[in-house]
Amino acid sequence: MLQRLAGWCYDRRRFVLVLWVVALVGFTVLGKVAGGALVKTFESGGTDSSRAFTILGQDFQRNGDSGDVVWKSSTGSAVDPSVERAITPLLTKLAKQPHVVSITSPFDRTNPQAAQLVSHNPTSNIAHAQIQFDVKAGDVPLNEGAHMRDLAKAANTKDLQVELGGQMFSSQEPPKSEVIGVIGAMFILLIAFGSLLAMGLPIGTALVGIGIGLAIVELLAHVLQVPNFAPQVTALIGIGVGIDYALFIVTRYREDLHDGRTPRDAVVHSVDTSGRAVLFAGCTVVISLLGLFIVGLSFIRGLATGAALAVLLVMFASVTLLPALLGFSGHAIDKLALKSARRRTSSTESGFWVRWAKMLQRYPWIALVAGLALLLALAVPALSLRLGSADAGNDPTSQTTRRAYDLLSEGFGKGSNGPLLVTARIHDPADLQTMRQVASKISALGTGGHVAQVSPVIPSPHGTAALLSVQPTGSPQDASTTDLIHHLRGTVIPSALDGSSIHVYVGGQTAAFSDIADQLGQRLPWFFAAVLGLSFLLLLVVFRSILVPLKAVIMNLLSIAAAYGFLVAVFQWGWAKSVIGIGKPGP
Repeated sequence: MLQRLAGWCYDRRRFVLVLWVVALVGFTVLGKVAGGALVKTFESGGTDSSRAFTILGQDFQRNGDSGDVVWKSSTGSAVDPSVERAITPLLTKLAKQPHVVSITSPFDRTNPQAAQLVSHNPTSNIAHAQIQFDVKAGDVPLNEGAHMRDLAKAANTKDLQVELGGQMFSSQEPPKSEVIGVIGAMFILLIAFGSLLAMGLPIGTALVGIGIGLAIVELLAHVLQVPNFAPQVTALIGIGVGIDYALFIVTRYREDLHDGRTPRDAVVHSVDTSGRAVLFAGCTVVISLLGLFIVGLSFIRGLATGAALAVLLVMFASVTLLPALLGFSGHAIDKLALKSARRRTSSTESGFWVRWAKMLQRYPWIALVAGLALLLALAVPALSLRLGSADAGNDPTSQTTRRAYDLLSEGFGKGSNGPLLVTARIHDPADLQTMRQVASKISALGTGGHVAQVSPVIPSPHGTAALLSVQPTGSPQDASTTDLIHHLRGTVIPSALDGSSIHVYVGGQTAAFSDIADQLGQRLPWFFAAVLGLSFLLLLVVFRSILVPLKAVIMNLLSIAAAYGFLVAVFQWGWAKSVIGIGKPGP
């Protein structure tokens, strides 16, 4: 079948090329015109945090996230009249911005919560105001966040530092990783092939498949929850596998030409041999990506579907578009070669990799023990793996969000950057009293139980719900904060609700990230088992051997464990973090 397909694409190469170009242009235009919206905020449905957010939205009209205006005075109190005269105009301007619902200020003497917005640390002179938005942080337009940053920057003086805290004020843009990937691949392929044309064929084939795949990702956003980072992930995976697959076929094609085959015979033979490996390799990657459905998060399903479709497209391009392109190149594939390039044949018996392979054949047990020891050593840190989300403390100090984070930590404690919001629906005064008992129980934990302070119970405007804020002693990404969330849900709150019919939920952004991490951690073993199990069965059918797929599964486990161990050592333990540019260690 592959022989006939390769021959057909070679003989009708102009038609095949036109079909792919039309598909690329058509899907690209369709994706831009009719593509859906990519989501920027992610939740784990059916959890405590999602139920708490529902109550906050319906009963407290808090349908979005909140940010902070943080300031520090170097001349006196953070709420001196001179500071008030400088900050009040800024708060007035910020309150008029789109998506801003309200601003809670320490200068509002009628608000009983105003005193909590001023640091009681006598050496800090720090205060802050809370900005409530009607959308999640990721849905605040970038230009609005930039304008608000400019307003805050203009309010700075030599005696007053003003910063904005919250994800919506971050000015960090994700790097164009896919561009870096393509440039790196071009450099490596140029070294490997020594020919500009031979280098360009795998790159071009992969980019055509990825271009269509990215357009389909945008169209998928109408029916699936596709995260805003899906295009980058899709492009990076597509570049990796697309170039890899085309590289197999182009390498075999050049060897066949050098061994005397005609271009058509070389194309047919290359696709029939290396193309078969490409199809099975692509199926394995698709299985791995679709295994992410087991994680159970809607935005992960959208990400997995888009990436899997991109892999299928670049795999199909490798066995259809690439044979057509090879038909155009013919013997000219070695033209535009570098001076250092030399022609190779499939009978080559020299070179570094041949010598390396022969050495491993001579000393297999030494190689086995050495390789296994290295992988296991790299995998050891993975035993300490802790899932979670980074907070603004990981931002570079050039960001206003990081400076605001540090000011809040200095004036109010690290936990002020991610308070827990404990909510419940109430039906009568007895339920409200029960919430006060919950607040008392949580407050009794004290700093030894990782609780810095607990706010009074706040009824909703219509008296249908109640809310209290819990400030942990640790930062949002600290293990102590995660432990506190679990302790509140599992022990403290149930004991305070003994005999009551109300349901109390621990929410807030910190709790939401903790819920996502918990769900990922619980499903991760099932994900690995499903992917490795299906891959084992696929390889069993391909090779008709138990030993080969078993070896593949073991190699996968060892390499994944080593990779996770390296990630833990760098990101969680902080080894060489300054080299990579990590602000501080975290989960």
